[in-house]
Amino acid sequence: SEVLEKASAEVIRLWVFWSGKRKMNVEKEVREVVGFIKELGTPNANGQYVLTFGDYFNSDDVQNTLENPFATLKAAKKRGVIDFEGEMLWQGQHNHVELVLLNENY
Repeated sequence: SEVLEKASAEVIRLWVFWSGKRKMNVEKEVREVVGFIKELGTPNANGQYVLTFGDYFNSDDVQNTLENPFATLKAAKKRGVIDFEGEMLWQGQHNHVELVLLNENY
């Protein structure tokens, strides 16, 4: 029916809007991670900024700014912006793991 078609079109329009908005938020948060690593970290021997996961996760600024600090790290790693050992990081257990900034101009 025509009503169902209009409703379906509206659902699709909203889904496209919100998925695009979510993508923009992820990109914004990845840029925030870059800023946090540069601000809180220190350059390594290769000149790349490095911050431990513990220092990242325990930062009030990180906790108050990012919607999901760990998911944002995974998104940044997937985009090649940062690197860290392993796939999952657990607070406490992996506090020593270094987050290495690969693309500080992201």
